[in-house]
Amino acid sequence: MKISHHKYLGILTLIFSVHFLALSISPHDRGDWALENVLVLVFVLVFSLSYKKFPLSRISYTLIFLFMCLHEIGAHYTYAKVPYDQFFITNLGFSLNDFMGWERNHFDRLVHFLFGLLLAYPIREFYCRVADSKGFWAYFFPLELTMAASMMFELFEWGAAELFGGELGIAYLGTQGDIWDAHKDMALASFGAFLAMSITLVINQRIQKNFREEWAGSLSIKDNKPLGEDEIIRLIQDEDQ
Repeated sequence: MKISHHKYLGILTLIFSVHFLALSISPHDRGDWALENVLVLVFVLVFSLSYKKFPLSRISYTLIFLFMCLHEIGAHYTYAKVPYDQFFITNLGFSLNDFMGWERNHFDRLVHFLFGLLLAYPIREFYCRVADSKGFWAYFFPLELTMAASMMFELFEWGAAELFGGELGIAYLGTQGDIWDAHKDMALASFGAFLAMSITLVINQRIQKNFREEWAGSLSIKDNKPLGEDEIIRLIQDEDQ
């Protein structure tokens, strides 16, 4: 039996609440943990207030849930110190970092990639249902906004690091000495979003009967009249009539 959206979201909320509370106990750096969770609280508030008027699909809620759970792991340990390599050594008997030839902790890189991979689809759902995006634009705009959101988060990190400074600022940035850290993070998020939209496109191409017509229609010219000063003149003339 298909679970209702309300019940499904309730189950995810319960699981995330337990996960959040468990990882809020004795984090590695309480200040960094609090700073990492500012945006989480904002997102939870937005979802709570918008649920009745704008419920998302179960797929979108699941993808958001997975990303937030991974983020809480990073917030608990601080991203640069998540002990994933120790987990591999203890449970699988080998070092992932040694196997891959890595010299830094790459958990933050993984989460930036998953930011794009997991959140591009919920963003696409928003575009399709609110902006009525179709065809090419239903894949391009979600990719573009995901990339922009990644860039804005890097700016947010920079601003927070400048504001708080010291060890807290360094822990929150988590660059680990890489001067190109922000660029690599944005590139990974962009690649993740591109991959998500590519998968969505392939699936829709196979199951959507009017896929080609919608794609072609989205790229057709809707109005052959120029805008800019020409549109301003038309608006003034319409106002005077």
